[in-house]
Amino acid sequence: MSEHLIETGTSPVDLILVRKAELADWSAKRTAQERAWILTVGFSAEAGSLCLLPGVDGGLGAVLVGRADEDDPWAFGALPAKLPLGCYRIVTPMETQAATWAALSWALATYSFDRYKRKARRNWPQLVWPVGADRPQVERCIVATNLVRDLVNTPAADMGPAELTAAAETVAAQYGAACRVIIGDGLLAENYPAIHAVGRAAAAHRRPRLIDLTWGDGAAPRVTLVGKGVCFDTGGLDLKPSSNMKLMKKDMGGGAHVLGLAAMIMAARLPVRLRVLIPAVENSVSGDAMRPLDVLTTRKGLTVEVGNTDAEGRLILCDALAEASREKPELLIDIATLTGAARSALGTDLPALFCNDDLLAEAILAAGEAEADPLWRLPLYKPYRRMIDSKVADLTNASDSPHAGAITAALFLKEFVEPGIAWAHLDVMAWNASARPGRPEGGEALALRALFKVVAERFA
Repeated sequence: MSEHLIETGTSPVDLILVRKAELADWSAKRTAQERAWILTVGFSAEAGSLCLLPGVDGGLGAVLVGRADEDDPWAFGALPAKLPLGCYRIVTPMETQAATWAALSWALATYSFDRYKRKARRNWPQLVWPVGADRPQVERCIVATNLVRDLVNTPAADMGPAELTAAAETVAAQYGAACRVIIGDGLLAENYPAIHAVGRAAAAHRRPRLIDLTWGDGAAPRVTLVGKGVCFDTGGLDLKPSSNMKLMKKDMGGGAHVLGLAAMIMAARLPVRLRVLIPAVENSVSGDAMRPLDVLTTRKGLTVEVGNTDAEGRLILCDALAEASREKPELLIDIATLTGAARSALGTDLPALFCNDDLLAEAILAAGEAEADPLWRLPLYKPYRRMIDSKVADLTNASDSPHAGAITAALFLKEFVEPGIAWAHLDVMAWNASARPGRPEGGEALALRALFKVVAERFA
């Protein structure tokens, strides 16, 4: 929960929301001095603009906030950086959704990743909880989003497979979940060969592992989340150029996302049997690294020719998806920072959604629209399956074609999901390239609110 949302404050300053078309009528009801002040400062109630009204004692009396004709869910995310320190309360009546968004965007705007700073910003303006806000939902979203941000923002030196495991164990302990971890050569003993192959080149203290978290009544509907946990991706022997390697600390963003979503589900105590699988590896270069055109046997038994060692995410996910499918969950979701092709197609804000179930896809897209947490569906286009055929194995992890990279990656994963399981694959950026209201530059949670809404509505 954010320390910048409070129950009540000492003499909070009123935030008065005014639309441009309402300003004249509102001003007519105020004192002559206030009307003169508004005219002097040139406040016209443009969306997002502020007018600080002086109080009778020389302090801050109230703040006018320009409100858009249609409520912008992120509008209040701009205010903490603009307002003087102090305590504020919204006095203009709002519907539940608007009040919820006001609280959430305010709290998310006060996030900053300060772990390595000697002088970090600690003080932000505080907001009294808006009347009518859905507090449990806001609190769940804050915890989950900031968890994802913290994990993704942490440099790879301090967020390797062991540290990602520790984060999962902390979440498990917080909500009373069980957490099992298979490490190093134990992956071979328990038949997760593709995860082992990707991570075996890393240093001994960064050995590959599979994190397996379970929670809830075993008789409840099964919901399984799978997250890509590549804690750093050099590209392996198909080494990335420096410009592409720079942000690879965020390549465990899928693992961070499923932990965040799991925290929301467990905090809400949804009536599901939840399972979270995170293959956590570092794709490193050493004498033991997998090589281009090696052939790997996967947990499912399918063989994969390594067309490119930098297409490692789908290799670790395929073993986890095969295990997830074994239990035949009612809902299977995987999240991964998987392809640059998805970003080329949709940019950084829109996760690519692939889904084998039209009703599930429609529900996710509708939830994204309702929660201002949008996604865009791309097709599992069957004719492109030929692009991942291999001459020496069942399939290859990387097509020789420069086209349809996000689709062929999703089609590769689909091979490891058993028929009849409702499955959604999200290819996400997990990063804000620039700061916007409520969304600081750096690690970011995408589609969590949408996915939580779908799970909650399906299994409530």
